[in-house]
Amino acid sequence: MFKAIGRWIKAVGYLLTGQIDSARRVLDTNPHVIRAKYDAIVEEKIARIHQYKQAVAGLIAQEEKKLSKIRRLSEEVQNLERLKAGALAKAKQTVEALKASGSDEQAIHEDEHYKKCLNAYKDFSSTLAEKQERITELEQDIEGYKANISDHKVQLQQLLRDVEKVKAEAADTVADVITAKQEKELAETFAGIAKDGSAEELQSLRDMRQELKAEARITKEMAGTDTRAQEAEFLEYARQSESTSEFDALIGLASDKQSGEADPSPEKDQAKPSLPE
Repeated sequence: MFKAIGRWIKAVGYLLTGQIDSARRVLDTNPHVIRAKYDAIVEEKIARIHQYKQAVAGLIAQEEKKLSKIRRLSEEVQNLERLKAGALAKAKQTVEALKASGSDEQAIHEDEHYKKCLNAYKDFSSTLAEKQERITELEQDIEGYKANISDHKVQLQQLLRDVEKVKAEAADTVADVITAKQEKELAETFAGIAKDGSAEELQSLRDMRQELKAEARITKEMAGTDTRAQEAEFLEYARQSESTSEFDALIGLASDKQSGEADPSPEKDQAKPSLPE
């Protein structure tokens, strides 16, 4: 019994599923539903494009930051170049002054002002090399950003074209669905006109009419009304015939045969031989 109940439940489920699928099919072919679905697809694509744009904007922002760093580092490099040149000029001036005072090379290298200029020159050169290296790295990063941003811009343009295609496809699909429905309805209408069963219905009505007439005739005969009608017709005919004959007799138009039968001649009675007494 439980197996039978289970099969029954499954059958009901299949029935409901079929009905739902059929109803969904009807809804899916509705032009308004199709338009709404396409609108949802377009909105989803536009939302993704917006996210994509935000991501590309982030890349552009990073590129701008790196460009700003390059500009700042370039200014620092220029300043370091000037400082480096200044330290070198100061060292030359110091060396010339020491040489003028008779100091030898060792004394010059041990001079405090010389060492200060030398250390400054080395620091400026080291810092300058680091900043130039950083500028080179930033420039390479920017080149990569430019390539990526360029590719992403192409992708964005393609996505925007896809959205326009989907919009055009939506309009074409809705138009095609409406046209197809109209053509289907028109074809079904013509098919209904060609095969609407009117001929069969008309013949059925005619057959029913004949059957009812036959049934009425049989019923009439079985009830004796047909016989009584015939008798009444015959009696009426006889009455009219008698009235006509009587009228003809009164005006002297009755036939001899009718007169002879009605009134026998006396001569014939006298011509008969008399019986002997």
